[in-house]
Amino acid sequence: MGGSGGGYSFPSSDRYKEELKEIRQKSHDESFETSVNELIAERLGEANSRDAAKTRKQLDEIKEIIEDDIEGTVELQFGGSVSKFTYVEGLSDVDVLLKINNSELSDKTPKEVLEHIKSKLESKLTNVEEIKVGKLAVTVKYKDGTEIQILPSIKRGDGFKIPKRNGKEWSKVIRPDKFASKLTEVNQKCGRKVVPVIKMIKHINSKLPVDQQLSGYHIESLAIEIFRSYPAELPNNNKAMLRYFYEKASEKVKSPIKDKTNQSLHVDDYLSSENSPKRARMSYILSNTYKSMKAADDMKSVDAWKEIIGDD
Repeated sequence: MGGSGGGYSFPSSDRYKEELKEIRQKSHDESFETSVNELIAERLGEANSRDAAKTRKQLDEIKEIIEDDIEGTVELQFGGSVSKFTYVEGLSDVDVLLKINNSELSDKTPKEVLEHIKSKLESKLTNVEEIKVGKLAVTVKYKDGTEIQILPSIKRGDGFKIPKRNGKEWSKVIRPDKFASKLTEVNQKCGRKVVPVIKMIKHINSKLPVDQQLSGYHIESLAIEIFRSYPAELPNNNKAMLRYFYEKASEKVKSPIKDKTNQSLHVDDYLSSENSPKRARMSYILSNTYKSMKAADDMKSVDAWKEIIGDD
């Protein structure tokens, strides 16, 4: 007495080919995603080659020289992008915030404070190629190529005043820690991926002509606005978040972002009012970068991504 049995049913030839194609495609996609994320990680490593120990020693020497002949207290801390760990080697974000409290410098104009700092450093710093005064900061360039930019600030109540962009007067009282804490909050919410993405954005931004670049502070503010609601269903990696930033930033840049440090009304006053020609131009530039990223993904081209982020 025989039976039909319930043996294994082999897929048809066409179905087998289709499944094999899907497996190969998935493997290719994963390989592409891994390669691009590795490329971004490599660029980030190159962008953060600063010798921290050497810089710390240079900062200690600068602090000692500046506070040597004044009463009150002087404190040096990493400011701007460095304090938030979004520093990128070679870019012009202010490195150091010089905090002055209860000294004779507190009643001086920004220019007088900057010239005083320059004078003191020129008389005692060694291994320096150049010390120059800008409207906002003093830049020390060492013979080995290292540059340290020092932004003076005057203690006022529970905050500080820094030079205005015209360099002639002090700003309103600002609270830099308030902004840094907000960035920290968003960064932690996104698995500590926001800060590396900001570094990469600054790297890409630096490749553009100067008149097409966003300010470092503006990039950080845009990142906070964009990633505070990053979709949970999207991949939590540098490549996906980089592409998402440029997609959303092309619209976000059209409207001013309120300055949470109170330094000015908006972090992006340099682009004028809402929907201004400057904002429209910046939106176009950001949109083009997003389209390039999308095209690179559609083609699964690592080389295209290399062109976008800069193949140094």
